[in-house]
Amino acid sequence: MTMTKVLGAGCGALLVFLLGNFAAEMLYETGGGHGEGEHAAGYVIEVASNDAAATDAAEGPSFAELLASADVGKGAKAFGKCKACHKLEDGANSTGPSLYDVVNRTVGTEEGFAYSGALVAVAQTWSPENLDQFLENPKGFAPGTKMSFSGLKKPEDRANLIAYLDTLDD
Repeated sequence: MTMTKVLGAGCGALLVFLLGNFAAEMLYETGGGHGEGEHAAGYVIEVASNDAAATDAAEGPSFAELLASADVGKGAKAFGKCKACHKLEDGANSTGPSLYDVVNRTVGTEEGFAYSGALVAVAQTWSPENLDQFLENPKGFAPGTKMSFSGLKKPEDRANLIAYLDTLDD
């Protein structure tokens, strides 16, 4: 008999909950369209905007500005992601070519390294701008490249790394 009372109380509570839910939906109908339709709640307020200023603010500083203010010390730290495959000594190739004097070097000319040919098709020199694009997304910049690195997503990291690599030929 006690089990029957417990089961009846549970069913009664469920019934009250479902009826309460039904009543609440009837009273506070929102339309379910997230702001669309005849029962939409809220208002659209149009404001004048300066699209050029909004775009500039969203994009942040240019690559030239980032490179001019780059931190060579942080670039040396960022190189930690590269050192598994690249060496900094002149002519010391590894899985990847030596990065000594790479900034403004002709693409695909490191002596003793077998390039895939994909890089020569997209750039002639490793200018800071080309390095930036390559380091952001190697496979996207040079489809078919042997470099399996996924890239450096932060523009500041790329600028710091390029500034660091540019100091190696001094």
